[in-house]
Amino acid sequence: MQLKSIATSILPPLLSLLLTLPALSGAQPAPETTQQHDARMQWWREARFGMFIHWGVYSVPAGEYNGRETKGLGEWIMNGLKIPVADYKQFATQFNPVKYDPEAWVRAAKAAGMKYIVVGAKHHDGFALFETKASDWNVVDATPYKKDLLKPLAAACRKEGIKLGFYYSQAQDWTNGGAAEGGRWDPAQKTDMDGYIDKVAIPQVRELLSNYGSDIPAVLWWDTPDDMNPERAGKLDRVVKELRPDLITNNRLGGNFPGDTKTPEQYVPAGGFPGQDWETCMTMNGSWGFKRNDQDWKSPETLVRTLIDSASKGGNYLLNVGPTAEGEIPQPSIERLRQIGAWTKINGEAIYGTTASPFHRLPWGRATKIVTVRGTTLYLHVFDWPQAGSLVVPGLETLPASVALLVSGQPLKASVRNGDLLIDVPVAQPDTIVTVLKLTFAAPPKITARLPRQSDDGTLHLGTGEGDVNNTSHHAVARLDSIKGIPTVVGWKNETITVSWQCELRTAGSYAVEADYDATEAGAADLIVNNRKAGELVFPANLQAGKAINLGTVKIAATGELELKIAPGQAWSPVALRGITLRPAATAVR
Repeated sequence: MQLKSIATSILPPLLSLLLTLPALSGAQPAPETTQQHDARMQWWREARFGMFIHWGVYSVPAGEYNGRETKGLGEWIMNGLKIPVADYKQFATQFNPVKYDPEAWVRAAKAAGMKYIVVGAKHHDGFALFETKASDWNVVDATPYKKDLLKPLAAACRKEGIKLGFYYSQAQDWTNGGAAEGGRWDPAQKTDMDGYIDKVAIPQVRELLSNYGSDIPAVLWWDTPDDMNPERAGKLDRVVKELRPDLITNNRLGGNFPGDTKTPEQYVPAGGFPGQDWETCMTMNGSWGFKRNDQDWKSPETLVRTLIDSASKGGNYLLNVGPTAEGEIPQPSIERLRQIGAWTKINGEAIYGTTASPFHRLPWGRATKIVTVRGTTLYLHVFDWPQAGSLVVPGLETLPASVALLVSGQPLKASVRNGDLLIDVPVAQPDTIVTVLKLTFAAPPKITARLPRQSDDGTLHLGTGEGDVNNTSHHAVARLDSIKGIPTVVGWKNETITVSWQCELRTAGSYAVEADYDATEAGAADLIVNNRKAGELVFPANLQAGKAINLGTVKIAATGELELKIAPGQAWSPVALRGITLRPAATAVR
């Protein structure tokens, strides 16, 4: 008994000492191997589709305060209208989400084909949707609801097999002392950034990583790393490494911490990020948080095509919903989720677990790929259905073992001609949103890159479906839409937006340039021609209200691969661009 008592008293301190020896000696955990990293990222890479949820006190004013409507995002209303802290905090007394049904939310996400959810645990207004000891500005202490909102959501996600991640605004906090230089307008917003990090951010991140089970969160989504130097960011990173080294984090912590994923916002990057994990987050309308008067809803067709576009470039798609203060996802969002789900139920295998397209571009849509020990499967997502009953897959020189419509399983005939695959397809499009063709190969198919090129008469036509929409601003919202079945770029709300094409020119000369578009107002633009031999040529043009005009003549002195780019000279909201055409002019370059 005495020896046992001595051992009992000595072993715990000894064990504690042994556990702390690496820290005392300055030893660091071994760096993650490539194999370990790939294993940690596997579920996320296979998921491809998730739901973003922006919800909080900002859903009470819903875009309006004292008779004024914010011009910005719903969740930024406190900043946008410079609402005093004391006034803003009064909204919490009206935040009572009695209609909150987390199981219904998770079922809606699952039925849409989403594999994970990322919910805003705390946004820039500093309000926490969870019980926290670090601040009384939270749903339990400041609202009549008085219950942690994340716990039942975690339980519902676990029940339905959906991964759950937490968004956390680690730096920008307009009420708890983390307001950056541009985020202070009220004397009550006294800031002590280091004090805020130590007393609020770190304790709350610890709570989020400790209070919801060993599997939740699966993702920690940082945002707006204002004033986050390496020391501040390092403190938060160490908490993650200590408590949840298996966690997936994004690239918005700051302090030169890269995270695991890149996060383009409101656009699909033109070429994706080859060799890197990335996820584009987008709204269904214009705002992330609920904004009563924002009825600019994207069509289900556009949302499905964006999912496909993301997957075809090797990325994930995080699609947002903004619930009301009562806890309901707006009906237009629910309707779109249902329609997306109807498509993914049939075509999900062409999205989940796929990798990027092996084609440079396809004139009529996108492609995804899966490679297994059994062979290679290509999925052709046809946006622009061919009217002639034959789909041409440029540069695909290998005849598939089988070709079929994914929607019905109907086999299709195919042949190879002049280095292209031709597939006989029904005249009528089988799926009204996007029809997918499944091609199987016993061995990797041979694909030769084909850029858009001139026809026999020298004409070069470039539809927007063959190009890339380039949004260089997080808040640019230009997108490739489908209007009357034709790929069209709309939403030119920022002059940094461009549309570019990689193409091939066989003959130098003068070309008349036509733009195929609709516009309700006139607008200025530049046509920019980039060529490795000739350099850059900028061709100013004026677009008039109306449809399809000749922009003038441009001289291109070199042949080969080149880039053509339309760059608006101003906000271009009235313009809906379908494409441009270059036609040989009478006089050649000499």
